[in-house]
Amino acid sequence: MAGTKTKQSGLQRLTKFFKETKAELRKVTWPSKDQLVHNTSIIIAFIIIFTVILSVLDFGFQELFGWFANLIG
Repeated sequence: MAGTKTKQSGLQRLTKFFKETKAELRKVTWPSKDQLVHNTSIIIAFIIIFTVILSVLDFGFQELFGWFANLIG
């Protein structure tokens, strides 16, 4: 029959999965400490800037809708 595969038990498949995962993790190029600190600081700065922008927009829309509510009501 075409496409016949040998059946593996759950434990064999799990063991194979972890062995393959370990082999793939050996291929990963991990960043140096300096690269990690640099990239982390960029991400934190971006988050702070984005938070400020969203806060200003939120406040602006709140004031705008409040002004419209007072105009209508």
